Amino acid sequence: MNLQTRVSAIFHLAYPIVIAQLGSILQGWADTIMVGQYGTPELSAAGFVNNVFNLCIYFLLGISYATTPIVGAFFSKGKYNKVLQTLRESNLVNLLASLVVVSLLYLLYLNLDALGQPVELMPLIRPYFIVLLLSLPFLSLFNSMKQFFDALGDTKTPMWVMIGGNVLNLILNYLLIFTFDFGLLGAGIATLASRALMPLGLYVALRRGNLLSSANFQKALQLNPHIPYSRKGMLALFRLGLPISIQMCLEAGSFNVVAIFMGWIGATALAAHQIMGTVSTLGFMVYYGIGAAAAIRIAYFRGQEEWDEVRKTARTALWMSFLSGVVVVAFIYVLAVPIAHVFTTSDEVAALFLSFLPCFACYQLGDCLQTIYANSLRAIESVKAMMLFAFIAYCVVSVPLAYIFAFPCHLGAVGIWWSFPFGLTTAGICYYWQFHKKTSIYLSFRDK
Repeated sequence: MNLQTRVSAIFHLAYPIVIAQLGSILQGWADTIMVGQYGTPELSAAGFVNNVFNLCIYFLLGISYATTPIVGAFFSKGKYNKVLQTLRESNLVNLLASLVVVSLLYLLYLNLDALGQPVELMPLIRPYFIVLLLSLPFLSLFNSMKQFFDALGDTKTPMWVMIGGNVLNLILNYLLIFTFDFGLLGAGIATLASRALMPLGLYVALRRGNLLSSANFQKALQLNPHIPYSRKGMLALFRLGLPISIQMCLEAGSFNVVAIFMGWIGATALAAHQIMGTVSTLGFMVYYGIGAAAAIRIAYFRGQEEWDEVRKTARTALWMSFLSGVVVVAFIYVLAVPIAHVFTTSDEVAALFLSFLPCFACYQLGDCLQTIYANSLRAIESVKAMMLFAFIAYCVVSVPLAYIFAFPCHLGAVGIWWSFPFGLTTAGICYYWQFHKKTSIYLSFRDK
């Protein structure tokens, strides 16, 4: 396969993923703006609850990521009955994982008073918390089915379903928050409704679309119309998904910790950090889309034992990410001042946001490296070492450096952002080393 073909294959898988993710980000911004317009107490309550749920959502997302490499490998080998069986098993594993998380969060709900939140916010926090809790099983089912579609090379159907869900969420938000005056509870109900309908949308697309209409899938369904669950298959999904979840939670958790450091510095620092964090997701979502597309291709080539193509696909995706990163950084630098003033009317906050830009530009290299090779390791099912590498990169390198740069070195908020290039690059180098090591082993077995 030549370079042009490889780039084209990754691009056509990646752009629907990027569009869907960016749509979710914009929908999140709109949610925040609408709740904020309704009232400041509602915005504060939403911020608290969303921060509690974020790590749980990352955990459940990590569990679902196990579906892509397993389905992709079976699909590449023509084991269509195993593809369908893995879909059923993935749905059950992800549903069970969500129920465990729901149970733990409900215990937290029963002890919310112990978390020291303002008493006047509790009547807003409690109903919003419960409604989001009810939405998690639906979100897990959607994640599972999305990864299944992605593994078979259909990234456009989940894109359209996600866009539809986001549009529905926005419409319901406006109606329930303002027209029916439900306030924050209305935002929660809108989220629940959209999350409930998105897996249903994928199910309808699966039953009525072209994905399973091929002769091979129809033959597999006729031979075994009642596909059984396999304990072995479910354990394989869980054992692959759990390390991915832990790695993702370590990364997300490190960003939550440095936000606490920003709060120690002051409200201006925290506001500028929030703006820079929001803007920086633009680059990450592009890299994530390219990395997820590469993972789909790598899982296919792994099933075919074409290890040269596995390496070349990862390398091509990395260069595509680097080039995308240059475009993203240039775009943000050119529009930095207008962007700052879209988010804030404070000149002090805007100036601090602008001072973060060199740090942001420097860590794009590490972000590209860690995103592409994290996805590549998931695709070849080499994920256990990622937990250790994530712990080193984020808990040993990034968080301590953020504290040292900010306080003992007296660099303040800018010092915290200078810790990100070190943490992300450490993760990227470790993931690259593990990927190169594993693929070298497989290549040596093939040559023998």
